[in-house]
Amino acid sequence: MISDSKVDTALHVLKGAVQNVLGASVTANVYGEEGKGRLTVEFDRKPTEEEISEIEKKANEKIKEDVPVEILEMNRTDAEEKFGKIIYDKFPVPSHITKLKIARIKEWNINCCIGKHLRSTGELEEIKILKHRFRESRKELEISFLVD
Repeated sequence: MISDSKVDTALHVLKGAVQNVLGASVTANVYGEEGKGRLTVEFDRKPTEEEISEIEKKANEKIKEDVPVEILEMNRTDAEEKFGKIIYDKFPVPSHITKLKIARIKEWNINCCIGKHLRSTGELEEIKILKHRFRESRKELEISFLVD
């Protein structure tokens, strides 16, 4: 679990931008500590520098929109019926968990997440991508970032 609510919220904003630009929807891993984080998604090729710039641009546009970050607590069956499997990442929630906590930025990102989040994207100031690394053997893209 990410303990910094800014970083956790930034991960959702950044993942939405990655989905928007690259179409990558499955998170393989996340990491965060105060003010910085790393998002790893399943992806099948090395992105261009232009695509990485576009991801950062779209993430920061979403911050400026000041969109609410909704936290939904739902019965697992109801959540799966309403949203589908997109709420899960590479490592799904164990089957014995029947109540889910879901973070949603409407029309941008939705994921099961037990972390703490800000009330809206506008509470973030900026996401700055520091570096990215494509791991061919694992078919994964890692994006490291700073968030204010």
